[in-house]
Amino acid sequence: MTNSPTNPLVLIAEDDAEIAEILGAYLTREGFRVVRVADGRAALDLHMALKPNLILLDVTMPRLDGWEVLAEVRRRGGTPVIMITALDTDIDRLQGLRIGADDYVVKPFNPIEVVARAKAVLRRTGQAVESGTLRVDQLVIYLDSYLAKIETGTETRTLQLTLTEFRILSHMARAPTKVFSRSELVDACLPGGDALDRTVDSHVSNLRKKLEQADVAGMLAVVRGVGYRLRAG
Repeated sequence: MTNSPTNPLVLIAEDDAEIAEILGAYLTREGFRVVRVADGRAALDLHMALKPNLILLDVTMPRLDGWEVLAEVRRRGGTPVIMITALDTDIDRLQGLRIGADDYVVKPFNPIEVVARAKAVLRRTGQAVESGTLRVDQLVIYLDSYLAKIETGTETRTLQLTLTEFRILSHMARAPTKVFSRSELVDACLPGGDALDRTVDSHVSNLRKKLEQADVAGMLAVVRGVGYRLRAG
């Protein structure tokens, strides 16, 4: 698979050079861009500098351990994190989920499974970088540049969306006319897994207002008792 500059960037924070190299090779073969670090402090520095789409994070690392790195990443925002560790007790798993890990893989592991989990987390959190556009009537979504526009024959208006609003809109645009439940939008578009239905309602309400301001009122419809639908026509 071609490794494009727009493909997802994965930060591998792992002090075992052999494991890091194997993971990097499998991810690169699947089209991911990869950067590797061997300690927790370097992981945080590169997270700040490069803003990766996903972090594969070992727990037992020098300088800062994985728990400390995860806590700081969560303080900064919603970058998806998969913990990769030999610690396999229920307490360790709960610790990772409590701090905010998106998934937890125990060593020894099959690198093919790690790649599959990475893809699943990126899809679930809306962080996957996709090349191309989605179009629903006048609405055009440019996935690789995170832009949404209303395009008519004479005018183009860019919607000023937050990242979460963009995720919701692009997720719904993949299946226009489908009714999406609030819980489905939480799982697909709000990283962290602890968002409430009313959080989705707030984001969707803001998104509807922005569509109305762009003269496409009625595109985002409420289906009472079920959820929301992006309707064409």
